[in-house]
Amino acid sequence: MRAMVLKRLHTPLEPDERALPVPGPGQIRLRVQACAVCRTDLHVVDGELPDVSLPIIPGHEIVGRVDACGPGVARDQGMRLGVPWLGWTCGSCTYCRSGQENLCDRARFTGYTLDGGYAEYVVADHRYCFALPDALDDAHAAPLLCAGLIGYRALRMAGDARRLGIYGIGAAAHIVLQVARHQQRETYAFTRSGDNAAQAFAWSLGAVWAGGSDERPPGELDAAIIFAPVGELVPAALAAVRKGGIVVCGGIHMSDIPRFPYSLLWGERRLVSVANLTRRDATEFLALAPTVPIRTQVECFTLKDANIALDRLRSGSVNGAAVLLMSH
Repeated sequence: MRAMVLKRLHTPLEPDERALPVPGPGQIRLRVQACAVCRTDLHVVDGELPDVSLPIIPGHEIVGRVDACGPGVARDQGMRLGVPWLGWTCGSCTYCRSGQENLCDRARFTGYTLDGGYAEYVVADHRYCFALPDALDDAHAAPLLCAGLIGYRALRMAGDARRLGIYGIGAAAHIVLQVARHQQRETYAFTRSGDNAAQAFAWSLGAVWAGGSDERPPGELDAAIIFAPVGELVPAALAAVRKGGIVVCGGIHMSDIPRFPYSLLWGERRLVSVANLTRRDATEFLALAPTVPIRTQVECFTLKDANIALDRLRSGSVNGAAVLLMSH
């Protein structure tokens, strides 16, 4: 099968021909139809996450169709499933037993410690494969598997905030903005200073205000979600939320948070992080998506152009989500 492989950190992915993977007990082999390109893929390629399993096939927003099942698994041939970032958990630790499987110390992650979806086929644990809404084709469904799931988890952690700030208008934000509008929240979008295109994009998705991250919104926020991996945004977001408000850090990696005065946190403001996802997140969000309905905006690339897609994402020149299509 064709695959794009990360063989060394800080280097472009390399095309490779690999043997077809064989599903083991509890696994499914999927013929990949589409795989969205996530900022976490950049963190893997750029060595910003520890202990990357090299060589690795990146990609964890996978849409595929069942091609073969391992022992103990029965799924219909051709059934369409999605594979997210969290690819395996032990099922027996304190976290797994208490509904916090996203914190499992032995967890394995698609496209990071398990081969992912930048390939024609992928093998996945059947417990972490999910049926997808029929209303979305493969390309438009793919971003739901991480941008959607992590965005949904971050939105849940923001509680019932009516005035919600969103820092970083990328793939996750463009989905969260739609869900927040559906829930009748007011959303305030923060972009790089002077990024008029991203601000216009946020307006089009229902934001009531859009401006640079160095600006203050017109009034205090109840909560803020930070999707951009920029530590300097943490004190800015804390300064923008009211007393008792919450700031949610929605990324797996962030640059160092600068020193800030305690007065920004005082007043029972809370600062929390989102780690991975759970199967509950997936089932809830994928059931919610058609009712909004969520309409993802995508830019499609071929598998061999994966490096171009990553570079476009790194430069911030993708509105919505970049998606690799295997049929191209």
